[in-house]
Amino acid sequence: MPDVILTAAELRQRLAAQPAPRTCRCALGACAGWESVTEERWPAAQLEAVASLRDPELYEPTFEEHHPAGTRYDSPTAPIALQFFPFNRCDVWHCKVCDKHLLRYTEFGGYYVDHRVRTLAPELLME
Repeated sequence: MPDVILTAAELRQRLAAQPAPRTCRCALGACAGWESVTEERWPAAQLEAVASLRDPELYEPTFEEHHPAGTRYDSPTAPIALQFFPFNRCDVWHCKVCDKHLLRYTEFGGYYVDHRVRTLAPELLME
């Protein structure tokens, strides 16, 4: 887990200072909504972990979601509300090829581990 913990305002400020993302043809694709991405599909060589959205003071972050406009978990237009699930369990990754930022967390089930990825869309960030 990265040492840098970001708030929504800090994340927005960092993204504003970054170049606009370019088209990337990696195995991830667009990932506009939450998508399952296996380790085989994760292009580790071109991605770097840059920050975490997890509050280190919380042992067990909430599983409550935030959808004030009636969106759903997997909706590409769902708000990015850092204090709510699944964002409160994410790390922020940066693609060195296209300058895109991604959110990634791991879903743990009874007999499975599922890495989920979503492109970080700054316009959906909520305070």
